[in-house]
Amino acid sequence: MKYANQISEIINAFMPEALKTEQMEKFYCNDTMEYRTGDKYSSPIEDILEICQNQARQNVRNAFLLLGHQGCGKSTELNRMSEDFISNGYPVKTVVCSLDLDLLNISNSDLFILMGEALLKIAEESKCEINEKTLDSIMRFWDEGMEITASQELQAATIESGISAGTSSILFHLLDVFTKIKADLKFNEETRKEYRKKISNRSSEWIDLLNHVSNEISGKTGGKFPIIIFEDLDKLNPEDAWKIFDNYAASLSGMKFPVIYTFPIGLSYDSRFYAMENYFIIKILPMIKIEKIDGGKFPEGIAIIRKIVEKRTNPDLFDSDVLDKMIRFTGGSLRDLFYVINASASRAVRRKSQTISMEDADRALEELKTSLTRRIERKDYNFLLNICNGNREVIEDKKILLNMLETSVVLEYNGKRWHNVHPLVQQFFKDQGLIEDVTE
Repeated sequence: MKYANQISEIINAFMPEALKTEQMEKFYCNDTMEYRTGDKYSSPIEDILEICQNQARQNVRNAFLLLGHQGCGKSTELNRMSEDFISNGYPVKTVVCSLDLDLLNISNSDLFILMGEALLKIAEESKCEINEKTLDSIMRFWDEGMEITASQELQAATIESGISAGTSSILFHLLDVFTKIKADLKFNEETRKEYRKKISNRSSEWIDLLNHVSNEISGKTGGKFPIIIFEDLDKLNPEDAWKIFDNYAASLSGMKFPVIYTFPIGLSYDSRFYAMENYFIIKILPMIKIEKIDGGKFPEGIAIIRKIVEKRTNPDLFDSDVLDKMIRFTGGSLRDLFYVINASASRAVRRKSQTISMEDADRALEELKTSLTRRIERKDYNFLLNICNGNREVIEDKKILLNMLETSVVLEYNGKRWHNVHPLVQQFFKDQGLIEDVTE
């Protein structure tokens, strides 16, 4: 990614991807927390950083649930957190679940398997030699009940290569085994069942092995435990999220090393959520607020989002007032804003224009509005109109609110926790003559 000085470069500058470590210095905006939380000294990200690095907290809760709207910048904040951990000597691995798993067919066993691979990758990348006995135990765990075992494959490979089956060879081969397991988890239904059954039947044994590996890594990093971050679990549908976290909270939170799970924000309104606080440390990354609870504009929030955009592109590529309109009508959702900027830039390129016009922006916003309004039905209107008319803290129906949060039709803001209907859905209601006033 590079800074966009012309329209054709905007599309790459605003791809819907989190900033990577090497991009942080140039493109990351580190001033957003005050306009998310309402307090310049509050930060859920800093809270997690401090807790994980507090050596006095060993043997207490090490599992976190991080909640936040899809598109609020959560992935970038997690990457920045990972960078901070590494700079302080903590080994970290981020697991992007949507790449390794089928999010429509997922179980808690899958997470334990990916945890094992992540720890072994940390050991490999940090050149931390794991005790051969521990590696053998992991190998035997996966060998049992298999026609062709990992041990047999390793033996054949070492004979063919003429290299002794030492610790590094076993680790390298185990990582190959996990590559195969992941492929089966995603694509092979029958084998997937066998792997899950193995973890389910012997979960305490597997957790013990994971803790052994983390202890060995910690012993060679001055007592700094490895940290694993699970991305994309906030994209799970509610039923699957509860199936994993509500049923297996004790085991998922039972590691000796810190584990950070993303989690769907809409489920924080479910009555079952409060029981999770007994197992997980819960943190919420709010949206950047661009409006006050009374409906007035919040200029500071609009300004910080403009700053995020100007970190990536020359503001002169937008005609007068275009960028401000994009920001106001995407409600603080960076994902929606980046989508509108990209769609507008694509149209401007086809027009052979040097700037994005208001018409480019309006057409992109209309396209996004159509996508959002497809997610609601006539029976939802009264619930949403009640919010539009000022009831922004009242929760009339938790089930409907959960659905509306999951589809990003309703957006939630913090400091003082309140919610609002997405500005483009409000515009839709105005077009229908159902409300009079909307952001302009």
